[in-house]
Amino acid sequence: MLTMTDTAAQVIRNLSSQVGGSEDTGVRISSQSDGTDSLLLSIVEGPQSEDKVVETDGAHIFLDPKAADLLDDKSLDADVDEGGGVTFTITEQIPRQA
Repeated sequence: MLTMTDTAAQVIRNLSSQVGGSEDTGVRISSQSDGTDSLLLSIVEGPQSEDKVVETDGAHIFLDPKAADLLDDKSLDADVDEGGGVTFTITEQIPRQA
């Protein structure tokens, strides 16, 4: 299942609060219908019925089934530049040492 860094969780909480949504507001990642593995990120007020939900420290990510499969072993990170622009990065999860 997709995980998110603490930074990504903070950015998602901030974005969700800026749109004035409910506590269920979060980021939805969905697959494009153009036959590629492109993904679309949007802020929504809650998941669709088929979405998988990832929650970390009050930050919500909703994944459509194809996006959930594509991101199953990935981690979402975020970076905010000086102008307030947000960049999300998806990386491979690093296995934890026993």
